[in-house]
Amino acid sequence: MSTVGLSFGSATSGQGFDVASTVTQILASEQAIETPWKNQLTALQSQDTVLSTLGSDLSTLTTNLQSLTDFGGVLAQKQGSSSDNNVLTLRSAAATATAGSHTVEVNSLPQTSSDYSDAVASGRDTLNGYITIQLGSTGQPKTINVDSGSNTLSSLAAAINGAGVGVTASVISDDSGSRLSLVSGTSGAAGQLTVTSNLSDATSGASLNFQTGQKGSDGSITVDGISLAISSNTVSTAIPGVTFQLLAAAPGTQVQVQITNDNSAVATALNSVVSSYNAVVTALKGQEGKDSSGNAEPLYGSPTVALIQEQLTQALLGGAASGSISSVTQLGLTFNQDGTLSLNQDQLNSVLNSDYSDVVGYLQNSGSFGQTLATALNNLGAQAPNGAIYLAQQQNSAQEAALNKSISEEDARIATDKTNLTTQLNEANQILQSIPSQLNEVNEIYSAVTGYNQGQH
Repeated sequence: MSTVGLSFGSATSGQGFDVASTVTQILASEQAIETPWKNQLTALQSQDTVLSTLGSDLSTLTTNLQSLTDFGGVLAQKQGSSSDNNVLTLRSAAATATAGSHTVEVNSLPQTSSDYSDAVASGRDTLNGYITIQLGSTGQPKTINVDSGSNTLSSLAAAINGAGVGVTASVISDDSGSRLSLVSGTSGAAGQLTVTSNLSDATSGASLNFQTGQKGSDGSITVDGISLAISSNTVSTAIPGVTFQLLAAAPGTQVQVQITNDNSAVATALNSVVSSYNAVVTALKGQEGKDSSGNAEPLYGSPTVALIQEQLTQALLGGAASGSISSVTQLGLTFNQDGTLSLNQDQLNSVLNSDYSDVVGYLQNSGSFGQTLATALNNLGAQAPNGAIYLAQQQNSAQEAALNKSISEEDARIATDKTNLTTQLNEANQILQSIPSQLNEVNEIYSAVTGYNQGQH
């Protein structure tokens, strides 16, 4: 410990001294040892905040780039259109679809089989017997027996619906009475119903017969000159990867179905890459100078910042060519003076229309620009075990642990010294405070021995 000058005043005054203040003065020099450690710890924690932000920005850039580099990403997306939405409308075009034009004629629509019963007078639909329903020529016949819980048209309809026959049963009423309607759950010829009725009116004994409302039949379309039978108005097998809905039969009318690459989705994805790249560049440049108070930014002069800047620049200028595409500038990307990027969407749309497959290769081929940038990002981010941000964070964490250990140990020593000093100085203070009384005792003893009375002289 350093030497601290103590001022007790007059030793015979009995006033002593301020023990707490004296202990604080003595320990101040010990506590000063921790100051550079705590300053360094604060600086490291400020670096951690910036590193965390950079790691997040790089992660966002990586995620946005993946939508362009993944084989099933936006570059694989397709969109479609129909030249006559009154006849045929597009529902979806999957990534497996091939861009191109197709000619479709809707010769006839498929029909769904339906049957209906004789009319039963209102209030007199108490039934006996059973009904057997078969779906298609190969389906298993299903018999539904009438009992006390299904002896009306409505309760029988509920029983049929609950039996899993593959039909929808309902009761339709008009002025002539009520009928049991059966509609196949499968359109086309495969859903043709065969209904065998052994139902009768329990009151009159009259049989309840069924008639065909509509026969189940397949429709017909022609796709690029090939005639196809269809069983549903929703067609998903005629053009690979494309699903369209038939709305009306129009024999002799040619509908053009156009499948195109989704340029809009690609532009949106590339805009997201530009935005997240610019966020990284801005964050890096923000560490190059001083803050508003004139203090150096937390990562000023950091080799991690220099490494990220260098490798990002190299990645943007690197990557193997794909056909006619050999530079990011051909995609409409330009470098601004501050290092950020801008996207010319008209130029991007033009190159997508003229060289789409080359753009895909430039972003997705092995060794391409897209893959080179993706690799660089994986080496720079917060990914364990080799990401540059991750390694910087690990190094800071180790230094912070060592500093916290030193501070904790020094705090423990200071606490021990404080206890010991307080005890020792309290004892010294008691001695100082007792001196006047001890002097009085000496005087009294001296007077008693010598007969000398100081108070009388």
